[in-house]
Amino acid sequence: MNHTSQHFFPHAVPGSLSTSETLKEEHEGAALGVPFGLVPHNSVPMTSTVINIRSDTSVPDHVVWSLFNTLFMNFCCLGFVAFAYSVKSRDRKMVGDLTGAQSYASTAKCLNITALVFSLLLVITFIIGLITLLMRRAA
Repeated sequence: MNHTSQHFFPHAVPGSLSTSETLKEEHEGAALGVPFGLVPHNSVPMTSTVINIRSDTSVPDHVVWSLFNTLFMNFCCLGFVAFAYSVKSRDRKMVGDLTGAQSYASTAKCLNITALVFSLLLVITFIIGLITLLMRRAA
């Protein structure tokens, strides 16, 4: 891809273009259908605006995390409820409702965090209780 750079000097005197710039403008004018010699030398340079539209939207639905909490750390069925919200989030994303998908995903994330924290506290408490029980029997 061949890119050429053209410098724009806002304080330049009209009519003081070099020969190569004049030929370039005349060539561009001929390409646009403007007759030879009628290309304005003090025309404003054209600007363009580029708008990037993302076609793929990335709304995390936390299905894997919810499934893990459902199968292994299902404290008070919070993992299962989080899994239900994750599936709802995935369904909303497939339909194209990004606001609904984000809302369900946020709820699933909060439920997953709560289930994980409570389950870890339960496991840690169980381990501490087991160690304490074993130490009492050994003494």
